[in-house]
Amino acid sequence: MQLHYWSHRLKFRYPFTISKGTKTHQPVLLVSLSLGKWTGFGEAPAISYYNISVEQMIADLEQKKSLVEKFAFTDPERYWHYLHHLFPQNPFLVCALDMAGWDLYGKMKNQPLRNLFKAPATAAPLTDYTIGIDTTERMLEKVIEKPWPIYKIKVGTPDDLEKLRVIRAHTQARLRVDANAGWSLETAVQLLPILQELGVELVEQPLAKDDWEGMKVLYQQSPLPLFADESCVAEHDVEKCASFFHGINIKLTKCSGITPARRMIANARKLNLQIMLGSMNESSVGTAALAHLLPFVDLADLDGPLLLDEDLAAGLSYDQGNVLLSEGSGLGVQVNL
Repeated sequence: MQLHYWSHRLKFRYPFTISKGTKTHQPVLLVSLSLGKWTGFGEAPAISYYNISVEQMIADLEQKKSLVEKFAFTDPERYWHYLHHLFPQNPFLVCALDMAGWDLYGKMKNQPLRNLFKAPATAAPLTDYTIGIDTTERMLEKVIEKPWPIYKIKVGTPDDLEKLRVIRAHTQARLRVDANAGWSLETAVQLLPILQELGVELVEQPLAKDDWEGMKVLYQQSPLPLFADESCVAEHDVEKCASFFHGINIKLTKCSGITPARRMIANARKLNLQIMLGSMNESSVGTAALAHLLPFVDLADLDGPLLLDEDLAAGLSYDQGNVLLSEGSGLGVQVNL
């Protein structure tokens, strides 16, 4: 195989703020794997609070580039295992390469990934649209200018409740709340019943990722479903989360790709956990990879391309919450190089 990669900084449509900080651009690594007449693409965003930068991904890739290319590629799952051992400390890079491997495989088979995965014909869940932390007025403006059936509202400030009340007064859309580990147990216990009254349907990662004692209390008391995000990074986290959360948010970048995500979905089903697929502000490349898994899950947070002012590919579109894929093989997107 031949490996190529590109570094990009994709501009957000608006500065994107969560409880962990603000970003104006999303750094991403785009990779390609070519074999014969076929080329597959993959993507991984850099996330500062996971301490993995694009520069680190490139450094690791350069160090073992010849090993990445020498693999006798026939099966993406075997390739993932090879990559997992090659880059044990860099799941983001493994994700990008795993994604490219699946795109390559789908093109070799001339099939969209969802067909290879034998996706059921049931309707895929609608994606929410994220409203980042801002002033109450600005958050409301973003809701009004983007009519959508489901909003995910980022919280983690002293005036969370005021903002949610103002937003609820102006829309009957479904509301989800994501604290990104920004609440204390006391705050969460106080807010959850009020959020239920406001019609919020779930809360994502209310407490710090390792506050299992706090989550034990909250899980027993919460009137709303609680979803793990930062507490559910890799495959081994799924079983633990089953005793502290009602659902999990699976993100390809942090779990290291499509291959482990499919196993996480199967395991979560066995444990009766609800399953959300979540983006990490990927372009249409990474978002398409997620979209092929949508028929297997309950909830979707696949709004990365909607939040960005730039994209790396065409072939993915949205219609009032529906994520629409092309009929193309592999990921089904055309990358802009």
